[in-house]
Amino acid sequence: MLLKLNVRNMVSRRCITAVMDILEKMGLQGMDVQLGEINLKERLSDVQLSQIRAALLQSGYELIEDKKNILVQQIKTHIIQLVYHSDEPLVENLSVFLSVQLHHGYTYMSNLFSDQAGITIEKFYICHKIERVKELLTYGELNLTDIAYKMHYSSVAHLSAQFKKVTGLTPTQFKQAKDNKRDFIENVCQ
Repeated sequence: MLLKLNVRNMVSRRCITAVMDILEKMGLQGMDVQLGEINLKERLSDVQLSQIRAALLQSGYELIEDKKNILVQQIKTHIIQLVYHSDEPLVENLSVFLSVQLHHGYTYMSNLFSDQAGITIEKFYICHKIERVKELLTYGELNLTDIAYKMHYSSVAHLSAQFKKVTGLTPTQFKQAKDNKRDFIENVCQ
């Protein structure tokens, strides 16, 4: 790959498709689009880069060029990937996982993330786990025990306590509520 672009607000498979459509409409070929990043096989002129920046912005995405912002976005992307797109449990702590994946010390990443995002990495992770639980409760295909297992909670009691702390409702109260609100992934924890 010749060029790697990091993109803010790219948080789902639908976002990947939307970004690919934008790039294809611009005539770009040979690209690999993943959560939070675009890898291009061709070099871009300053004009092309500016056009991509404008097209992405118009669709609610933003190119990230500051190295610290890129790292924060990569942390978010790894957490979102872990919570929404992986059924495998973490075999190590979240801190170890992120340090290995991103090749930075966790203390540095944690301080940077808190400064840039205004929330701790752990709180961001928990908010997304609870949002995923809300999604699974809304679908109604799994019972709470199955959801706790799928989301790698040690017990239903642990899931319920964390759910109530974040939402103010028990999972059962949430499921019974007529207006059980969920957030867009990019708005979770904000």
